[in-house]
This record gives sequence, structure tokens and C-alpha cells, in this order.
Amino acid sequence: MATTKTKTIATSIKTTKQRGDAAEDAALEHLQDAGLVPVARNYRTPGRGGGEIDLIMRDPRDGTLVFVEVRQRASSTHGGAGGSITGVKQRRIIFAARHYLSGLRTLPPCRFDVVLVEEKTQWLQGAFDAGY
Repeated sequence: MATTKTKTIATSIKTTKQRGDAAEDAALEHLQDAGLVPVARNYRTPGRGGGEIDLIMRDPRDGTLVFVEVRQRASSTHGGAGGSITGVKQRRIIFAARHYLSGLRTLPPCRFDVVLVEEKTQWLQGAFDAGY
């Protein structure tokens, strides 16, 4: 299920990091408006070659832990923001999620969502899975 919300990222933001942070802020607001609760932001595995998760949220309705990848692109060419989530990127997110879960006493239900921040904010629930 995808939900869409219209909100633009300020075009005056100049650096890639600033645009990425603004996209994450917009995604976080969108998910909180939908009832999800933030758990962590920019979770990184230790060492080189690991993965990063932009947002980790919890759905209070059923306790699902939601690993969120936020993608922002100024242009919809080349597949837009969604087209930039390659299999390699998915594997890195899954690697980071497994690392995060290894520190928990009990494993909650989990899912991988994507929030695309372009002209509109689009939330793709269950966008990919860990393959098991």
C-alpha cells in the first residue's frame, strides 16, 4: 500500500547532505503523521562496507519494526528516486537491519519500507524483503 503526501523540499538547499537531511525530515514527518513512532535515525553498522538505515520506526498497532530507506531526487529522469534502490542497496540495508536486530532480546515482526521524496512524498510499505 502506498500513501502520498504533497510537500516540497526547499530548492534553496544546496548540498547533497542538506537535501538528504531535508528529505529524511520530510519522510519522518510523513511517517509520524501516519502513526509510526521513531526508534532510530541513520543507524550504521560498524566498520567499512556495512550498511545504513535512514529511519527505524515502530508501528504501534502491531509492534512491527519498520526499516525505512528514504530516497530523494531532484528529477524523475533515470527512474527517479525509486529507481536508485538497487539490489546492492537493498542487501546493504538488510545487512544493517540484521545487525540491528542482533542486539534485541526478542525479534519483532519486521518490514522494509521506502519513502520517495520527489514532487510528492510517497510511502511504499513492504517495498522489498530480506529473502527468507
